Amino acid sequence: MVGIRFDHFLVQIIPDFSRSTLVFSIRCGALKVNGQERKSSYRLKQGDRVHGLIRTEGSDLQVEPEKIPLQILYEDQTLLALSKPPGLVVHPGSGNRSGTLVNGLVYYCNAIASVGDNVRPGIVHRLDKDTSGLMLVAKDERMLRLLAADFKERRVDKEYLAIVHGILPEKSGRIVAAIGRHPVNRQKMAVLEGGGRHAVTNWRVLKEAEGRFSLLSLTIETGRTHQIRVHANHIGHPVAGDAVYGGRSRDPRFPRQMLHAARLRFVHPVTGNRLDIVAPLWPDFVAAVKQIFGEIPIEIQGMV
Repeated sequence: MVGIRFDHFLVQIIPDFSRSTLVFSIRCGALKVNGQERKSSYRLKQGDRVHGLIRTEGSDLQVEPEKIPLQILYEDQTLLALSKPPGLVVHPGSGNRSGTLVNGLVYYCNAIASVGDNVRPGIVHRLDKDTSGLMLVAKDERMLRLLAADFKERRVDKEYLAIVHGILPEKSGRIVAAIGRHPVNRQKMAVLEGGGRHAVTNWRVLKEAEGRFSLLSLTIETGRTHQIRVHANHIGHPVAGDAVYGGRSRDPRFPRQMLHAARLRFVHPVTGNRLDIVAPLWPDFVAAVKQIFGEIPIEIQGMV
């Protein structure tokens, strides 16, 4: 890649971050070439070594505690599991300085404020703003490292529920398609023929309705940004209510993307106990299922 711009090089090799984030990291000197700060337009030469950290705007801010209702599903001295409501942003960022899940976590347990990144304290994995459901939060540094390793090594089983458009040709299937930044719209992800990161989603039909919608149970073997939403759109069955990835959001039955992180199964990294945690469905998801499918399928009745 000799001769390529510094920022363009980073976009290609680190697809999980937006170009604006990478450019900000260059401008603030967090990413360097051969130990020296360079402009985004700098063109790489033979033998150049790029290194540093990814920084986001506002990463020097301290999260202010705020009293935000939290639905706690499990808690011990080192670990907390909760169900995130739809519409709640996980952590502060551009345009969201307060009112986030992290603000509520720091209020609930002040010790979390010093765990990991100061803007994303305790956060091991994230859900999109309009995705509801189960999240794990580390209450100390050791748990943060152990959980991060478990997610990376795919030792955590993750199950989601989604309402998607259309009737799938089979009752179950597997999607294997690499995901990376959209080549034109850098705010989106996309399935890429060349490049991208390995991504695998398994799906199973729970219910079909009117020849127009399907209720799916999905498990993911990888954790790419927007993975289920991108894969669902890729096979021609986008998540209902997902305006970004083809789900036509103006249907009043779908007030948001109808995707719910329903269940996590894993071994507690400290105690060794096997945990199976389920997040109840949010009322808007229950209402949509009843309206579209007429009843709650027996497989998920325990989540209502």
